[in-house]
Amino acid sequence: MATTKRHDVKDLALAPEGVRRIAWADRQMPVLAAIRERFEREQPLAGYRVSACLHVTTETANLARTLKAGGADVVLCASNPLSTQDDVAAALVDEYDIAVFAIKGEDNDTYYSHIEAAVDHKPQLTMDDGADVIGVLHSARREQLGDIIAGTEETTTGVIRLKALERDGALGFPVIAVNDADTKHLFDNRYGTGQSTIDGIVRATNVLLAGKRFVVSGYGWVGRGVASRARGMGSHVIVTEVDPLRAIEAVMDGFEVMPMEEAARVGDIFCTATGDKSVIRREHMETMKDGAILANTGHFNVEIDIPALKQLSTDTREARAFVDEFTLDDGRRIYLIADGRLVNLSAAEGHPATVMDMSFANQALSAEYAIQHAAELERKVYPVPAEIDKEIARLKLETMGVMIDRLTEEQAKYLASWDEGT
Repeated sequence: MATTKRHDVKDLALAPEGVRRIAWADRQMPVLAAIRERFEREQPLAGYRVSACLHVTTETANLARTLKAGGADVVLCASNPLSTQDDVAAALVDEYDIAVFAIKGEDNDTYYSHIEAAVDHKPQLTMDDGADVIGVLHSARREQLGDIIAGTEETTTGVIRLKALERDGALGFPVIAVNDADTKHLFDNRYGTGQSTIDGIVRATNVLLAGKRFVVSGYGWVGRGVASRARGMGSHVIVTEVDPLRAIEAVMDGFEVMPMEEAARVGDIFCTATGDKSVIRREHMETMKDGAILANTGHFNVEIDIPALKQLSTDTREARAFVDEFTLDDGRRIYLIADGRLVNLSAAEGHPATVMDMSFANQALSAEYAIQHAAELERKVYPVPAEIDKEIARLKLETMGVMIDRLTEEQAKYLASWDEGT
């Protein structure tokens, strides 16, 4: 159907392919589909304006459809310049009549103009993946803060930024940390990012991982997933860490742990997953092997010091799609995938829909919860309520045909007591 919404997408003619791909993802997102069906009946978001800054993928499209089914007036922009799937953006506009501002490969000015367009929507609810909309609201649009009931945040990096705002007493409205839900980070971060990061590296380079020394920087949930999948592909995995607890966990999981200074000399493939900046720096690049491959799966492209890599280089060329070759003055070549941006979304398709089913179920139900409890929420970062987390896990198991035990009355009483022992 022809849209009545404002938009900025690559080409509306791509919409039919996007519709097919959105439907394919929807088949693997039964929990979100069940929520959408209920939302359509109950209209819990009716009359609310939602501005979402998320990766514009097939899975996100099904979240946007769910929010609209619940009555929300939705505007969607990209949370990363390289993660947009142009056919999906076109389909959302042309088929589902949702305003979208996202073009794969958009330059920095266009990227921020799209975020401004989302803010121009005058949202009452925000959804972020990296806190960019919230960042604009808190810096350039502070006059709008009082109109916002709440926000949600999808990723670790964004939650870190928002908790810093809260600590400084500067957070303008309550935010629900969707990333911290167990049904999000235990599965999306570990299994989703783990698989899709390997997928992105392999699609971009077509290198054989077996026998390679694969360096994973950061052993949070994402790092755990990447390390596990790289080992499964036959790589010798090295982990670098700054946290002694995570480092010892990596050792106990059977990985070699060392400083980046040492790993740089022996690694073949490097993947950063820390959420911090300058994890791979000039002094590391100066000692890397000829042919070393650099990738990042953290939210922002600051984990690899790209300016330093450019300064070290005497020549640069595109070796393959999404792979830039940097030749150093001694003839060594270092390869950077997708300009150091999220490799799983820039060079591949992002998380599998099955795992995003739980993540976006958290987003939809958190939006509903925020509206229902608006009067009691303070300007803090809140966890997803435990009852929502458990309900999503229950629904997911149900759709997978998996049954679990229930406590007997005697067992429940025992767990709640203190006076019955050995």
